[in-house]
Amino acid sequence: MLSMSTAISLAGKTALITGGGRGIGKAIARRYAEAGANVVIASRKAEVLQAAAEEMAGLPGRVHWVACHAGRLEQLEKLVAETEATFGPIDVLVNNAGTNVGQGPSLQLTDEALLKTFEINLLAAHRLCRLTVPKMIERGGGSVINVASIAGINPQRESLAYSTSKAALIMATRLWAVEWGKHAVRVNAICPGLVETDFSQFFWKNEAFMEHLRATQPIARVGRPDEISWIALYLASDEASWTTGQCFVIDGGATAP
Repeated sequence: MLSMSTAISLAGKTALITGGGRGIGKAIARRYAEAGANVVIASRKAEVLQAAAEEMAGLPGRVHWVACHAGRLEQLEKLVAETEATFGPIDVLVNNAGTNVGQGPSLQLTDEALLKTFEINLLAAHRLCRLTVPKMIERGGGSVINVASIAGINPQRESLAYSTSKAALIMATRLWAVEWGKHAVRVNAICPGLVETDFSQFFWKNEAFMEHLRATQPIARVGRPDEISWIALYLASDEASWTTGQCFVIDGGATAP
């Protein structure tokens, strides 16, 4: 029996993944490279990216890394230019870079923390869409995948900046899908629950939080990055040609009750 990664081919496609050096972004990059896509992974830390790319050497698709701060427009421009120079036009954009600063009571949230969160979680995605979607339109289509969060659906306690930025990204997903659907550019969001990554260790290393999760979540454990990567593979593929404007929740049932 063929696995999904074998059945779905991304051969001939170029994918750009921000936040691609670890966690969910790295898992998506591996899944894409296994399916034959050429992949560029980007984040701020060159050593993390290099290690991730070396791990994926030998897969059917090639993996290239570019150090890039998602909050800097000039670095995003260079990222897109290097991706195109290395592998050609971008077919799949995965906006996965994120931050969660400013945890705490809303009245203590500073302007700086709020603006920084929106700069990374929403503005970077918008900028990359401006840099890539016009060329997708020229070529007759493409796929944009925004990694949001269930915090953008149900508010995460004491997390005004993160929750509202992810809610904004979900709404942007739907608006972009409406605008670009006529050009065969599909835009979808993935909304993970708590996944065991470095990014989310504040929660899964908190035993009181985990006790509550195990008592209330139908599948009573945290998720794994590879469990998120499967839906990202589908959304990048031609098999998802009629899928746009949707928010795919993968959360162990956390939002079901």
